[in-house]
Amino acid sequence: MAAAAAPTRAEVLSLFRSFLRTAKQFSDYNIREYTRRRAADAFRENRALGDPPAANAAFAEGKKQLEVAKRQAVVYSLYAPKAKSVMELQVQQ
Repeated sequence: MAAAAAPTRAEVLSLFRSFLRTAKQFSDYNIREYTRRRAADAFRENRALGDPPAANAAFAEGKKQLEVAKRQAVVYSLYAPKAKSVMELQVQQ
């Protein structure tokens, strides 16, 4: 059985952009920023993976985490807070 090739740069960037788009779907500032920050940290952590099996495993884990984030975005949209976070309020001048 031949080893599968590591995901291409385009596939990895597409997965990262999908995470960022999913993070934007959260109405709560804290959850939105946590999702965005966690995605960036995970991709930065796995940036130097050169071993194809390890890169495939990280890519597969990323796809699973993206599906979890998408489901959570739907759940959070059903129970969105009525008031905005202090971080989201614009200072009125």
